[in-house]
Amino acid sequence: MGLSDVKVLTISDENASDDDRLVTAARPNTSATMANTTFAGGAARNVIVTTTGTGDNAKTCTITGTDVFGSAMTEVITSTSSAEAVAGTKLFLSVTAVECSAQYAANIKVGSGTLCAQAAEGSNRVRLKGMSITSGGTAGDVEFVDGTPESGTTLFKSRTIGTANTVIDRTIPSEGVLFASGLVIKYTLDTTDMTTIFYA
Repeated sequence: MGLSDVKVLTISDENASDDDRLVTAARPNTSATMANTTFAGGAARNVIVTTTGTGDNAKTCTITGTDVFGSAMTEVITSTSSAEAVAGTKLFLSVTAVECSAQYAANIKVGSGTLCAQAAEGSNRVRLKGMSITSGGTAGDVEFVDGTPESGTTLFKSRTIGTANTVIDRTIPSEGVLFASGLVIKYTLDTTDMTTIFYA
C-alpha cells in the first residue's frame, strides 16, 4: 500500500479588524512609520485608512507590500471625506510601506480590514480533495480561488449558515478540483471560525 500524497492546511484566523495595526495615530509628511508589517493570525488582509481631520478629500495612501503568494503588490487608497475609514480591496500578506500624497490635516491610522485570504501551497498547482468548514457567527461565502484574489478565478464557493460551530464536511470525488495557479481560500472575518482543507 502506497503512502498518501494528501496534505492538510487548517486556517483559524478569528482576529478582529485592527484599525491601527500598521500605522498608529500619526501625521506623516510622506512615509509613515510602520508599527507592524504583517497581520495577526497570519492571513492576508485588506487595508483600511482612517482619517480624523477635515479637508482630506482626495489625499491618498499608497500601500506597498506582498500579495497572498508573497509577490510584490501596491494599492492606492483615496480618502473620500473627513473623519472616515476607507477600505482597500486588495489582500496583503505583508505591508512594507505606506506613502501619503500629502500631509493629512490631522492624525491617520492604517490597519487591517475584515477581508481575508490564505494560500495552500504558494502558487503551485494543487488538487483540492476535501474540506471541513466550521461556521462563525455570520453567514457568508468561503471562496476557493485559482490564483490570487485580485486576478484569479473563483472555481467554487461554500456558504456557511451563521450558526457558530456548525461544521460542513465535503469530500471531492475522483482526483479533486484542480487549481493550476495555486489554491487560495478567501473569506470574510467571522463567516468561518476554522477551515481545514485536504489537498495534493
